[in-house]
Order: sequence, then C-alpha cells, then structure tokens
Amino acid sequence: MAIRFKKTYKFAVKSALYVTLFTLATFGLFSYFFYQFHLGISLLFGLFVFVFAFFVIQYRVEHFIYRRVKKIYDDVSLLEQSSLRSQPITTDMATLTREVKKFAMDKKLEIEALKIREEYRREFLGNVSHELKTPLFMVQGYLSTLLDGAMKDKNLLKKYLERAEHGVERLIFIVKDLDMITKLETGDVHLEYAYFDLVELTQRVFELLEMKAQKKNISLDLESKNSVKVYADQEKIQQVLTNLIENSIKYGKVGGTTEVTIESLTKNKVIVRVTDNGEGIEKNMIPRLFERFFRVDKSGARSEGGSGLGLAIVKHIIEAHNEKIYVESQIGVGSEFSFTLEKMKTN
Repeated sequence: MAIRFKKTYKFAVKSALYVTLFTLATFGLFSYFFYQFHLGISLLFGLFVFVFAFFVIQYRVEHFIYRRVKKIYDDVSLLEQSSLRSQPITTDMATLTREVKKFAMDKKLEIEALKIREEYRREFLGNVSHELKTPLFMVQGYLSTLLDGAMKDKNLLKKYLERAEHGVERLIFIVKDLDMITKLETGDVHLEYAYFDLVELTQRVFELLEMKAQKKNISLDLESKNSVKVYADQEKIQQVLTNLIENSIKYGKVGGTTEVTIESLTKNKVIVRVTDNGEGIEKNMIPRLFERFFRVDKSGARSEGGSGLGLAIVKHIIEAHNEKIYVESQIGVGSEFSFTLEKMKTN
C-alpha cells in the first residue's frame, strides 16, 4: 500500500529540491571557476541546503495557510469555537476544499429552508388576516348600520343582530380551531384513550351532518354495519370524521354520494375510508391539503364557511395517535381520505 503524504509535504519537497538544484548548480560553477571542485563536499552541501529548505518551506507554508484558514473559519463560522479549540485546523487544501464545499451546501440548504418558512409564514399571516377580517367586517357593518338608526326598526334590528351573531360565531369557530391546532402542534393536547364502536360513532356523525347533506341532496352511506371496536380518543376521532365528511359534503357535487367504509387492514389495525364522487383534487395540490388555511377552491370555499383548518387538525389528530392518513383523488372522479386506527385486542 502506497504511503500518502500531506500535500504540503509534497510541495515542500519539490520546492526544496528546486532550491537545492539551483544552489548546487550555482555552487558547482563557482567552485569550478574559482576553487577546486569537490564532489563529496558539494553533495553534503546540497543535502544540508535541501533539509534546511524543506523545513523552512514546510513551516512557512503551514503557518501561512493556518493563519488564513483560521481567519476563514472565524469569518464564516465553519467550526464552532469549542471544536476549533479541541481540533487542529487542517492545512491540507483538498480537505479544506471539501469542508468549504460542505459548508456552502449546508448554508444553501439552510437559506432555501428559511425562504420556504418565510413564504409559509407570509401566506399563513395573510390567510389568518383574511379569515378573521371577513366576519369582523360583517359584524362591524351590521352594528354600525344599527347604530346609525336602523335599530328603530324592530324587524331590521332582529335580522341584523342575528347576522352579527353568525359573524361572531364564525370568529369563535376560527379561534377555537386555531387554539386546537396550536395545542396539537406543541403537544399540549392529552389524548384520552378508550375502547369504542367506530361504526356507532360514524352513524352519530351522519346524524349531525344530515341536514347539510340534504341541502345538496348528497346521500351519506356507511358500508360497515357490524360493530368495529377501536382504541383511541373518541372525541378527537369524532372530530376527524366530522371534518372529513363535512369537507366531502362541502366540495361534493349536488346529488352525489359520501361513503364511509371501515375495514380490517391488519390483525391490529383498521382503515377508515371517506370517499366522494365530487370534482376531485389536482395532483399538484394534494401535498398542500393539510396546510393551515390552504383551500383547493379559493373562491367558493369561503362561501361554504369553515375555518380552513379542518384538514390540518385531522392530520395532527391522526399523527398524535401515531397513525397515518392518506389521500387519493382524481379530477372528475372524486376523492378518498383514509386513516388507520388501532383495533381492540381480542383474546
């Protein structure tokens, strides 16, 4: 196996050799013309010059590189101060090049991540502002109209107060969802695990959303009629089912169908599928579905109500159970949201 020397040693050897050859040539010519030429003395002198030149060049090169490399390290914070004290700075240029490239790549990825976060933050703040602004202005408008004299008309007074109340309810709904998702993201929500019948829970959600479905003539179908016991937080799973089925109704076509299927996936898992035959979702939008305030239909979605946080809450609840949620959709065919849950253990 060949011995690999530091590149600074190779540089010093070559430089010392050049200096030695030049010195020997000069010394030889000088001896030939002015003194008697002696080969042994010339070689000994050449060896001395080579050794001296090698050590001087090696020391000066390493010292020169070290000072400048250390300045680079200090300027770009390539190494933490603690590691800089505990580890020697390399003077090998290939190693230094690799470290600088790695540093540049890490910084590039960090900058790209910061840009994405900044864009997400800007979009999030814009969405929050829009979601809160709409009901606030609505409440303000009705109250201002009443204060300007409309409150003298009892019929108008009642109608405007009811509409203002709807705006306040929407504000409360948005704030509650924001509070919920904040707690889920920070891990402040405590899950109360218990055994319950998932089929029975789904039927209860159907009853809650039956009137909304009837307005669009959408039929709610449950494929699983037999009892399916699962181990999870019943209240949170009810919220998941409510959000998914409500979205299915909201974005479903008039006269369509929303179908919930509960199947055994493995010995210890069940999978719940919420399927509709609506317009479907474009593929490029699917990765963003679970972002806060992201809406597929920017214009029509807000007219349907909702906080825009439903799917984000669904994702966090399912992940808090250490389970998975999946989305499949095709334009013109429909969408399917599915998630897994732990099945009740049987002896």
